[in-house]
Amino acid sequence: MNKYRYSFEHFKIARHLLYWTALVVPVSIVVGSLVALFLWLLDMATATRWTHLWLLFLLPLAGIFITYLYKAFGKNAEAGNNLILEEIHKPGGGIPTRMTPFILFSTVLTHLFGGSAGREGTAVQMGGSMASLFAKWYRLKSRDKRMLLMCGMAAGFGAVFGTPVTGAVFALEVLTIGRIKYDALLPCFIASLLADIVCSAYGIHHTRYNILFNGDATQWLPFIHFDLLLLVKVIVAGAAFGVVGFVFAELSHAIKGATTRYVPNRWLIPVIGAALVIGISYLLSSFDYLGLGVTNPVGGVSIVSAFQAGGADTWSWFWKLLLTAITLNTGFKGGEVTPLFFIGATLGNTLAMISGAPVDLFAGLGFIAVFAGATNTPIACTLMGVELFGGNNIIYYAVACFTAYYFSGHTGIYGAQRMAVTKFHLTTPTEDSLKEIKSKQASNNRNQGPQTGKA
Repeated sequence: MNKYRYSFEHFKIARHLLYWTALVVPVSIVVGSLVALFLWLLDMATATRWTHLWLLFLLPLAGIFITYLYKAFGKNAEAGNNLILEEIHKPGGGIPTRMTPFILFSTVLTHLFGGSAGREGTAVQMGGSMASLFAKWYRLKSRDKRMLLMCGMAAGFGAVFGTPVTGAVFALEVLTIGRIKYDALLPCFIASLLADIVCSAYGIHHTRYNILFNGDATQWLPFIHFDLLLLVKVIVAGAAFGVVGFVFAELSHAIKGATTRYVPNRWLIPVIGAALVIGISYLLSSFDYLGLGVTNPVGGVSIVSAFQAGGADTWSWFWKLLLTAITLNTGFKGGEVTPLFFIGATLGNTLAMISGAPVDLFAGLGFIAVFAGATNTPIACTLMGVELFGGNNIIYYAVACFTAYYFSGHTGIYGAQRMAVTKFHLTTPTEDSLKEIKSKQASNNRNQGPQTGKA
């Protein structure tokens, strides 16, 4: 009997996949359409800001309006990506549908008036909130709802960057450090791929990057051959990328904590943040570090320019890091990932110029590795390198991303991300979130207090 029972297993698998395809297709179409609308609005807002730079002075008012919007009507939508992660780990109050229009509108406002932010957070939140809405309509149980939320995340991520494989793996890998559960792998891939197809069908085009031989298209050669000296340089650069990912995450948490602790009037927080963004930009005499930074219509520093020698200043990565941390932690909305791409690409450019390594290769490595360190997703980021830059340099992608993952330590930009396996044996494995771990560490430090007296 067992023989016949297992012979029908494949039919059950097929039925399971058909079931999830039917659930995922409507979600993917909606999310892909929303991402297309978002990217179109984002392009319009960016072009308008570059044409009318005086809009930067309205950034404080935009911040106050966004704060009011979330405080008066947002409920728990302000928690953003962390709310989606928490809902996947432990279903609770649910994800409000209003998260989609709120994050869409507030992100466009942030970019229109000059905030330094990204787009991944917006796409993932729209994907998560739409998936939650469909889960209610489908009347799914907790386990299936969890899977559909992951599919929504994958759809948003895959569509916004044009990287469907990365989107699927990212949705699985970002949940828990050191452990990936593959139960939602194929549904997530279907969702990510279909959302990307839908987004592209609207005429949305994603920026493509090329890693060439010494930046010369006429002398293109793959870097797949083994080069010991280059490998050593990549390892050292990977460590630097990880440390910078750590710095970004810690600085973001520090700014968030400081504003909450030392600025009792909530309405002043976005004003202070906007004043810092405006002041730093004028002190630098540069607006290159505002907005997405993918391209620059006036020929300044951008992600695209970082792939060429001289395309970034020595400290470009630092200024983008600082302005993004200020923007996103003083009440403005957007994602962290595209700014992390900028930080990584410009840092890679600087390290290449110092070490004599290929500039385009190191810009690409920084692009994915700083992201890997800050989000603890080295596998997804390695795959992103293949999808964006081609597979010839996958050895170096993996070395840079895995090294950055370790050197970023036990921190990350998503406080709700859980830690199942530690990166090294100096800490105890736990299923707590990064936010809970940090809170416990701070509490232990306070309880221990200063040690006095003789031993």
